[in-house]
Amino acid sequence: MKTFGRRERQALVERERAVTVIGEPEAELEAPRDLHLDSDDPRLEKLRNEVMERIDPVAAGALPVAELRRQIEALLHSLANRERMEISARDQAALAEKLVQDMLGYGPLEPLLADERVNDIMVNGPDKVFIEVEGILQRAPVRFRNAQQVAAIAQKMAATIGRRIDESSPLVDCRLPDGSRVNVVFPPLALDGPYISIRKFARRRFDLQAMVQNGSITSQIARLLEIAARCRLNVIISGGTGSGKTTMLNAMSRMIDPRERVITIEDAAELQLQQPHVVRLETRPPNLEGKGEITQRDLVRNALRMRPDRIILGEVRGAEAFDMLQAMNTGHDGSFCTIHANSPRDALTRIENMVQMGVVNLPSRAIRTQIVSALDLIIQIERMRDGQRRVVAMADVAGLEGDVITMNDVVTFQYVGEDATGRIIGRYVTPATRPSFYDRLQYYGLGEAWMRTLQNAFE
Repeated sequence: MKTFGRRERQALVERERAVTVIGEPEAELEAPRDLHLDSDDPRLEKLRNEVMERIDPVAAGALPVAELRRQIEALLHSLANRERMEISARDQAALAEKLVQDMLGYGPLEPLLADERVNDIMVNGPDKVFIEVEGILQRAPVRFRNAQQVAAIAQKMAATIGRRIDESSPLVDCRLPDGSRVNVVFPPLALDGPYISIRKFARRRFDLQAMVQNGSITSQIARLLEIAARCRLNVIISGGTGSGKTTMLNAMSRMIDPRERVITIEDAAELQLQQPHVVRLETRPPNLEGKGEITQRDLVRNALRMRPDRIILGEVRGAEAFDMLQAMNTGHDGSFCTIHANSPRDALTRIENMVQMGVVNLPSRAIRTQIVSALDLIIQIERMRDGQRRVVAMADVAGLEGDVITMNDVVTFQYVGEDATGRIIGRYVTPATRPSFYDRLQYYGLGEAWMRTLQNAFE
């Protein structure tokens, strides 16, 4: 009889009827025994299952959260009395909250998703959950009941955007309704139960000024980045995993002229562009028959037919690098993309390798010529050992000498030491030379502003 969650009066009547059917405890029953929420008592799982059996999911989903929680607490109290279980009011409320989170949210992950200090969540098993707070990894004070609960939550996450995860499709990239990026690995590939990795969506929208206040850049670096975005330079943002590449891309995108048509292409949509004319595209994985896949390369090619002023590629990972270079070379100045690399030089090497993945037998010199013609500036970001994400280098892609791409440092971060709290202290140094894209800066009337920032700010 699944009537729980309907109108309050009807719910109360049905709950009284359920108690009547169960009957009053008989005298020969054993005395009440304490039941603790943090114990492994099998009665706790039985109590949880009985509550879930009495819930109508459709009706419960229509109730306000507070009312749903109140009704679950009442049902828990009734069932605990029937089973002669002594459960404290505090544990009863905590169990009701966990059941609400299981039904309406993502179970034990809910408090972590709500905590704005947490940037990443990594589930390595039912009782191994780690989080990143201010750049430092630490163990989270939460756990799942078992691997089955982890699997159920992973499947729920994938289902939110119409994707599936199971043994036949054990890998999935998806996103949560708030924009958080999720990767799931399922058995048999995952040996200790399903693994879930969540890169949380930043509710606070960072701009360049916020990054200055955060310590990621100085006001002078922010000015250079602003000029680069306004002058429609083609920019690569390079860095390791979790270094802040997407945050930087979002911050720089705020400098884009609102009159421009911008097309974004991502595997899992997480960019937060503020312009009124933004077209967002997202890849699609293959179905169970291995058909229907839409890759980033397909989307880049299609974007060229959509009259974009700028194309922003969330991350270059494969053969789409060639199409991105083509777009940058055919009138789509001011395009941005991110790439995983340890230095600006490594970023160029990776782009060359990815182009060769998609276009075989293309001479290296031809690829490098395309790279030099397309790219203007590479911004290197690093998550340093103190947990702070910083811009550590900006490099100008200057030209081609023989078969070697020449690059000039615009600015580099120089390590000085650390303070008493272990926070790294450093400074930016620059040769203050004219970049190869100076003519473009002059075209937008910002050439002198660029040179003045370099010459005066780093003295």
